[in-house]
Amino acid sequence: MNIGNNGSPGAAKAFGRLLRFHRERAKVSQEALGRETGYSKSQVAMIERGERRPRGNFVEVADALLGAQGALVEVAEEVKASGVAAWFEDYLVEEARAAGIHMYENHLIPGLLQTERYVRAVYACACPPWDPDELEASITARLDRQQLFHRKPAPLVSFVLEKAALTRPIGGPAVLKENLLHILDVARLLNVEVQVMPEGCRTHAGLNGPFTLIETAKRREQLVYVEGQSGRYFVSEQPEMGDVFARYGILRAQALSPDDSAKYIEEVARTL
Repeated sequence: MNIGNNGSPGAAKAFGRLLRFHRERAKVSQEALGRETGYSKSQVAMIERGERRPRGNFVEVADALLGAQGALVEVAEEVKASGVAAWFEDYLVEEARAAGIHMYENHLIPGLLQTERYVRAVYACACPPWDPDELEASITARLDRQQLFHRKPAPLVSFVLEKAALTRPIGGPAVLKENLLHILDVARLLNVEVQVMPEGCRTHAGLNGPFTLIETAKRREQLVYVEGQSGRYFVSEQPEMGDVFARYGILRAQALSPDDSAKYIEEVARTL
């Protein structure tokens, strides 16, 4: 999968490993490197683990201090070009090679279904705001992910979306309407199903929040990916993983059928 402008998933981790190599070779502690770059020891550790992107003049100062002779500066360009958050790179690797992707979302249209204008509206809501220098690469990276719908062999992709995700006017009515019509187009693909969760359910299998299920190539392995306010993680062990897959099956049974969901989305779009 192409991510951004020549960037690639794993760039932040590659930079982190290189940073650690040069730091240890130069016999400089994380704390000392942090003092010189204006970072804390824990922040330096996060960069070395690939969980945080270096900002400001961190790269240039670290390269000179550690005697990396421009190596850190060179690899940092790849990190910047990838256009995705460092913590998201592991997920993208799995998404790019998945045989099946199944998402439950309750508060906004998921990235795989977003139009460019909707993506921009979502990024405009970010707190803290996005760095303008990274914004365009990030938008391109999100839209490029949608190439997977047409990949050969095509993955099976399904979505269960709460009505709130389809009616919240992110970007305004015109932006939302455009995105709803786009969802209808995607839902017509033979390998994609979109279902809407009705509001009147007295029982609901998704009260623990959004998640993504991934079936790897030839379905030899399954993963669950979950994002929260301050943490993102994979679930790959039983029985927890099986529990989430079971919840998704119940969600699909509780949701409107794909045909009825399409009719609902058409009705919402007509009112905008």
